[in-house]
Amino acid sequence: MKKRTANSIMENGFLVDLTFHNVPASLFNEFTEKIVKPYFKGNVNSAIQDLIQKALAEQEFVHSRITHLRNCVDI
Repeated sequence: MKKRTANSIMENGFLVDLTFHNVPASLFNEFTEKIVKPYFKGNVNSAIQDLIQKALAEQEFVHSRITHLRNCVDI
C-alpha cells in the first residue's frame, strides 16, 4: 500500500474529525448564539470551516503584504 502524505490527503478532500479541549462552554455558547445560529442556520461544522478558511485567507494576505513591504525596502 502506498503511503500518503498530508498534502495528498488534503488535496483529495479527506475529512478529519476535530476535537477541542479546554474551550470554555461560555465561549462556545457565545460563538453559537452570535455566529452559528444567525449566519449558518445552526450548522456548527460549516461555521468552523468558514472560520478556518477566513483565518487562512487573512494570514495569506498579511504574509503577502509583509513580503511586499520587505521587497520595497530592499529596493
